Amino acid sequence: MKLRVTSFIFFCFIQFLNAQAIYEDERYVPETDPLVLEKLDQWQDIKFGLLMHWGPYSQWGVVESWSICPEEYGWCERKKGSNPDNYFAYKKEYEGLQTTFNPVKFNPEKWAKAAKNAGMKYVVFTTKHHDGFSMFDTKYTDYKITDSKTPFSTHPKANITKEIFDAFRKEGLWAGAYFSKPDWNVDSYWDPYYPPRDRNVNYSPEENPEKWQEFVDFTHNQILELLTDYGKVDILWLDGGWVAKTPKSEITSWYDAQLKDNESGYLKNRIVNQDIKMDELVKKAREKQPGLIVVDRAVHGKNQNYLTPENRVPDKALPYPWESCIIAGGGWSYSPNATYMSGREAVHTLVDIVAKGGNLLLNIAPSPEGEWDAGAYKLLEEIGNWMKVNDEAIYGTEAKAPYKYKNICLTSKPDGTDFLIYLVEEGQTEIPSEIYFEGLVPKKGSRATILGSKTRLKWSRKNEGVVVRIPDAIKEKLLQSEAFTIKFK
Repeated sequence: MKLRVTSFIFFCFIQFLNAQAIYEDERYVPETDPLVLEKLDQWQDIKFGLLMHWGPYSQWGVVESWSICPEEYGWCERKKGSNPDNYFAYKKEYEGLQTTFNPVKFNPEKWAKAAKNAGMKYVVFTTKHHDGFSMFDTKYTDYKITDSKTPFSTHPKANITKEIFDAFRKEGLWAGAYFSKPDWNVDSYWDPYYPPRDRNVNYSPEENPEKWQEFVDFTHNQILELLTDYGKVDILWLDGGWVAKTPKSEITSWYDAQLKDNESGYLKNRIVNQDIKMDELVKKAREKQPGLIVVDRAVHGKNQNYLTPENRVPDKALPYPWESCIIAGGGWSYSPNATYMSGREAVHTLVDIVAKGGNLLLNIAPSPEGEWDAGAYKLLEEIGNWMKVNDEAIYGTEAKAPYKYKNICLTSKPDGTDFLIYLVEEGQTEIPSEIYFEGLVPKKGSRATILGSKTRLKWSRKNEGVVVRIPDAIKEKLLQSEAFTIKFK
């Protein structure tokens, strides 16, 4: 069954992860705030959300932020602009995209309706990514969507974050604010006196405490703005896990990191003590938004209320609240001519995640004009059509061992109702007359039906599992679906 956070004991695993990924053996510290625990329980029931990466970088169709970071990554090479071989010229031109960002076709109401119809229950929007461009009307920087240098600042919907939150809340979805802790535009993080070396702060916080405190205050102030002026916020989704308090014994110099890189053949990031006083911040945040779920990604501790495997589905159920963030098409940020996953692939992904006790956060990236691709709408429509029939087997369910057997997933309700979700594969030519699931034995007298059909199914126990007989009359219809659900009540 789903492990409710209110009954968690402390789970501690051996391996601690690097700041860029979270895996099944990550450590988890359970929350103690009763309002947050209640909110987490609700969040674990709603299962399906929308993530959106959007900013001026969409005009170039490049990976969000990373091309201005002087780390050697093949997936974010500098290929745009007039002089990509000159880092400083490139960064200046990248930041100049602010002056041409004018998404006049921005229509968050249309997005919110499509998300609702797909069965999504919450949105997480990138209010600020690592490049530091704020997609909200902050008073702490002029590198923002509402500054006079940004053409869109004169638009009635210029405060994009507010418009998105309002539109999605109107459709009944929760609002979540993605916020990058590192900020590669503000001088108190990347001091212009020094060249940036990697993703980290480019000076020593210990040797420059006043400058670092300036950055801490800047970060706190921006986050508290979002939690004060933008209505009810349900989730604070923090990225940039390398910005964290670090024990002195783990700190490495830039020189040491380069030596490790040469020895191992891959880039070893510097580890810098970048303590932004998260405990203090979260306390202030929850004074503004009681029960706020905080996701301090990849930072072990009590401020990571749920974990977020990135662009992957764990192989097994995890013993804590979790969410897989998955790209729907192209990349995290807008990619011209992006190919989107099929409705079948999306449904199978959602079912696999839910059966293991997780949530799916599906990323769609708006265009520089402020639109979604037609492929994104088509995908959400296909998911929505499936959810209208089968959502009883998704929402409010709990993970139940053995979770999955071959191409069949298991979910369960607290009242004892069980669901077997049969994943119909692409190109499959027939539905078997008997479906066997090992590991579930329904209670004697349970009624078996298929969601969306009034047909009652015959079933019997076999060994440590159940055999369900599928009538010939409904096989063709089932074959046309992405997946179908057998309900035991």
